[in-house]
Amino acid sequence: MAWVVLIVSGMLETVWAIALGKSHGFSRPVPSATFVVALLLSMGGLGYALRSIPIGTGYAVWVGIGAVGTAIVGMVALGESASLARVFCLLLVVCGVVGLKVFH
Repeated sequence: MAWVVLIVSGMLETVWAIALGKSHGFSRPVPSATFVVALLLSMGGLGYALRSIPIGTGYAVWVGIGAVGTAIVGMVALGESASLARVFCLLLVVCGVVGLKVFH
């Protein structure tokens, strides 16, 4: 169960990161509220997962999921560059996250 919570928390990291950008310095109420709620849920889930997953592994997986998710949303929905080099680097991050889970 801790791994499921960790994965969902990592995806919520993507939500709060995108909402933070869309809040324009907390001047827009809906993205600002989305940021706060997603941040609290993401951190709460991370804290719960770290009860049974080592902190180094758990934090690295959480950050990796959030970073890759945010980059994918940026490329697919926000018009950011989707160059071959960027996609390759994201695949390396995914491989690292999977490796941390496999060798846990």
